[in-house]
Amino acid sequence: MDLQNLNMLKLQTKFMRQDKSVVGYSAAVEEQFKKISNETDKAMIYARINELPGEVLDILAWQFGADWYDASVDIEVKREAIKDVLYLAKIRGTPAAVQRIVEIYFGDGRVEEWFEYGGNPGYFRVLTSNPEATNEKAQQFTKAVESVKRKSQWLEAVVLEETISIDDLYFGGVLHIGEYITI
Repeated sequence: MDLQNLNMLKLQTKFMRQDKSVVGYSAAVEEQFKKISNETDKAMIYARINELPGEVLDILAWQFGADWYDASVDIEVKREAIKDVLYLAKIRGTPAAVQRIVEIYFGDGRVEEWFEYGGNPGYFRVLTSNPEATNEKAQQFTKAVESVKRKSQWLEAVVLEETISIDDLYFGGVLHIGEYITI
């Protein structure tokens, strides 16, 4: 039922449509339905995250108890964070939670546990190719990681990876096996 184009009088029987009080009542109720239908979009907050202003996103983060949320980041990072706030609450304390924070703040990257790179037990590092990992975003990221990681783990480093594309790179190798016999 489309409340924007609702005609309450058409919903009445033929006999009721000729009653002046029903005609007046239908017109009054129809106006109220239109006002309500205009306001229903405002009630659908979680479905409209991509349209909400930053102030509303900050309030949602507070409401959901996202202590890793940073209100000073740009609006797109805020939206991604709010979309995943319930998911992160479920997986908090796991490497997957840290991985999702990496994706939210840097867009790409991966988490390596200490045993994957030969570090000290209990440590992990983050590898990313995003050049913004060295400035203010890195401080926001480390604060967020501290909130979602296990308390028994420590962030050792954020490693900035850079890949270089070389089109004409050739490798060659020679193997020479010989034997000297002296008589």
